Amino acid sequence: MTAASFPDGIPVSFSELALHPALLAGTALVGFTQCTPIQAATLPLALAGHDVAGQAQTGTGKTAAFLLALMQRLLTHAASPQRSQTQPRALILAPTRELAVQIHRDAVQLGEATGLNFGVVYGGTGYHAQREALQEGVDVLVGTPGRLIDYLKQGVFDLKAIEVVVLDEADRMFDLGFISDVRYLMRRLPPPARRLNLLFSATLSHRVTELAYEHMNNPQLVRTQSEQMTAAGARERLYHVSSDEKLSVLRALLAEHCGERTIIFVNTRRASEKIDQRLRALGLSVGRLSGDVPQSKRMGLLKSFTEGRVQVLVATDVAARGLHIADVGLVINYDLPQDAEDYVHRIGRTARAGAQGDAVSLCCEHYCYALPDIENYIGHKIPVEQLPDVADVPPPSTPKTTVQGGAEGSASPERRRRRPRRRPAPTTTPPHGD
Repeated sequence: MTAASFPDGIPVSFSELALHPALLAGTALVGFTQCTPIQAATLPLALAGHDVAGQAQTGTGKTAAFLLALMQRLLTHAASPQRSQTQPRALILAPTRELAVQIHRDAVQLGEATGLNFGVVYGGTGYHAQREALQEGVDVLVGTPGRLIDYLKQGVFDLKAIEVVVLDEADRMFDLGFISDVRYLMRRLPPPARRLNLLFSATLSHRVTELAYEHMNNPQLVRTQSEQMTAAGARERLYHVSSDEKLSVLRALLAEHCGERTIIFVNTRRASEKIDQRLRALGLSVGRLSGDVPQSKRMGLLKSFTEGRVQVLVATDVAARGLHIADVGLVINYDLPQDAEDYVHRIGRTARAGAQGDAVSLCCEHYCYALPDIENYIGHKIPVEQLPDVADVPPPSTPKTTVQGGAEGSASPERRRRRPRRRPAPTTTPPHGD
């Protein structure tokens, strides 16, 4: 393996990379002109045919980097004449359904002029529709490991004609316990020397580099932003609070950032339900995203949030990675994450692609033990600020709409508590002996 580190700020335009005209048209369509650091570091290597294992935080443009490299390979190399309709030419593995859907959406946009067919498969919904799409044939297949293995074992498609394989968020594959499924799929591909292999991960840990060495052909290790784990545009701050103060502080923060698209992260489903109910009682436009929400409703919720019909999203870490939503102005860690890497991925939802955003963490007695590990991991102390004055904070004023898993409707008004009427004192003296 060869390792290299690239600083930020390398001025490279896409027109300098000798991309296929159809891909230049795609970059122009989505408004890309200058490469981000990870794109400038990895694209020249991948376009030259080298395998790449890249380290980059989310929101840095890594998806476009591997999509452009993948499509360039397919457009400049003829498919095997023996390839059948049910044999994709490229495979992209993603750890979550949301990430798979987003990669597919980006691929369709960038590849609009290429003539390539893109397909996506993931669990939780659309089983027969996804199966039919595979049977009709796709050039580029995006999917989560479990659903891919399901169709593969049924013979719906096979991997014998794969020319490019991408493993996105490799570290997350380990975290979610999917690595055995990943290895199952990788062992059914053509040999590494006969394909282009691309891997991206938030960290190039020992286990990730070992995976790269196992399934790639002399990969080039590329690190960007090695001195800064968190996005440069994220304004971090932390409040030390008691658990009893958190709701009041949350309300003050939402009032301070009224109108901004906001994601609130919690550690448990129960906490997400509690916060969701409290915010709806305030009349906020709110949605809840956690593992118990069915996939079809999750997709509807994310669409509503992306389009601005939902202003506040309450989420567990199921949503911390793989969400590509523009203009998220505020991320609140209502609960400090118990894993330091999750802190990076949570606040990576804001300040994407060079934008500015706020990342606020509430440190209470239940999760304060995680703070030293987080600060050690990101390499700096999170600035601590005094608690905002919550005495006279007005409720945030946003439309009274609630979306829980994608179903929209009016927020339930807070019920008025009626005091029981006092009965008049008795006018007669009760009998003695009672």
